[in-house]
Parts: sequence; C-alpha cells; structure tokens
Amino acid sequence: MAHCGGSPASAVELLVGAIASAPAAPEPYAALAELWQDRRSELKESLEEDSSLSAVLAQAYFFFLEGNMDDAVMALGSVTGARPDVAWGAAPWFGDARFLDAVNAEALAEACLRTLDYGHDLNTDEMRKRFAPWFHALDVVSERHPVPESLAAMARLPRACGRYELSFALCDRADAVSRVMWTAVARAATWRVTGDLDQAAGAFECALLLDPTNWSLYLDLADVRAEQGDFAAAASLVEQGLEYEPHEVSLRAAGAAYRTRVSGSPDDLRSLIALAPELASATYRNLLIDYACAGPKLPRSLVAEAHRIRKEIPTQA
Repeated sequence: MAHCGGSPASAVELLVGAIASAPAAPEPYAALAELWQDRRSELKESLEEDSSLSAVLAQAYFFFLEGNMDDAVMALGSVTGARPDVAWGAAPWFGDARFLDAVNAEALAEACLRTLDYGHDLNTDEMRKRFAPWFHALDVVSERHPVPESLAAMARLPRACGRYELSFALCDRADAVSRVMWTAVARAATWRVTGDLDQAAGAFECALLLDPTNWSLYLDLADVRAEQGDFAAAASLVEQGLEYEPHEVSLRAAGAAYRTRVSGSPDDLRSLIALAPELASATYRNLLIDYACAGPKLPRSLVAEAHRIRKEIPTQA
C-alpha cells in the first residue's frame, strides 16, 4: 500500500485524520490493520513515546487487534474525553461482538470516567447521538458482567449526557447483584440532577446505612437538605460527619455556613470567612457564602467582608 513507504507514525496520523472525518468508515481501520501487520515493531516503539490523540486512538485499535479489549476501551475513553465532538465510538470494532463479549466491566467503567475528564458539556442531542455506541456497550456489558461498583461508575456517563433512565437502569442492575454504597450515591446524584431532591436525599440516606462512617456522605446529604431549605438538618448532618473527620475543611466550612444561616451567629460567619480560601471548589465556596449571608440579623460589615471574599478569590472550579 502507498502509505507503507513513509514513516509509520505519519501514516498513522494520516489514517486517524481519515477516521476523525468518518469514524464509522471501515477503510482506515483496514489500512491501520495492514500497517500493524507489516510494521508492528516500529509502530510499537513510536507509539509508546507518543501521547498525542492520533497515537492513543491508533493504540486503541491495535489493542483490539491483539485481543486486549480492556486497554482498547480505556484508550478510546481518553480520546473521547479529549475530543467528544467526534463520534469515535462509531468505530466498527467498538460495536463488534468480539469486543463487547470480552471487555471487563471495570475497564469500561474506567473508560466512561475518562470520557468525563475534561468537563465538556455532553447533555445535548448531538452528544447523545455521538455516544449512542457507548450506551449500547454499557447495556451489553452491564448485563454480561454486572459488577456493582463498576456499574455505579458507568452510570456517570449517561447521567452527564442526560440519559437518566439508563443511569437508573445501571443502578437497578447493580442492586440486583448486591447493594453497595456507590450505587446509592450514583442514584442520589442522578435524582439530584433531575431536580428530585426528596429522592436524592432518600438515596443518600441509603448510602449512609451502607457506609455509616463515611464523612462525605453526611456532607452530601447535608447539602441536599440545605438545597431543600432545611438548614438546621443540614447543620446537624455536618456535625455527624465531623465526628468521623474532624479536620475536613469542606465539612467545617459547610457547618459554619449552615449554622450562620440558622442562628445569624457572627462567630460562625467569621469561621466561614477564615475557611473559604481553603475550599477547592469556588462554586461550592460561593454557594456556602450565599447561604450564610442570608442568615438573620448579621452585621452588615461582616456580610460585606464575606461577599468580598466571594469576588477576590479566583475561581478554581
């Protein structure tokens, strides 16, 4: 073939460009397979040192050719996360029975998490169409290999895409095998995104029954109660979480914010102001400040100071 005369790396780049233009077309894959057969050792060496998108996509297919379905799907997940605007999942091998019958749930779950790594907005009709082969893979693999923790992780992808019914279906399939905390959390997160806070709170309560010493679950449930307007319940839940992780800054900040909202305590607002710069998520920090500053009879100067922090600390998340 003509492409075999140049360097394998440049041939790979050319073929990946063709795949990006028409991900479902079989011809570039046939050419890649021939290249792999003819110049495997050269390709292996050049691809191992190359982390570019084209190299990782080619590796995904080469892993498939070698029968290494777990590494194949994880490499495809990385590429999809970086460039979800291309329907990489339309690759003929990704829907192939040889792949779907062999890939492990743990690897598919990891691949799903990689598709979310860059924080792209996937909740659009276009994205749902591009991710259709992924949804098919989730359905097939979760039925064949229902590992509860993996299914809970898988549920994050359809949730991000607005395919809530598939997210819930994965949770149901996981629960049918064994009830684990991660599934309850996945279910809670999906209810929360759909705006059903009562169901979200119920699911977080189930998660706490399964893992009663997990401080982050107390904070998750506290945040839902705050969203519902029950700041006293939120403050109480944070206190329970602090029994297990007394130095956790997000718990301490949330506790200060929720107590301020209930009692209008200037001391609690001062505590929140002191802790605010340590919070990793600017969105969460600003939400806590907003909750606290709506507390009763707070000194105006202190509220102004809290609002200044909201503006002055650069947004990190």
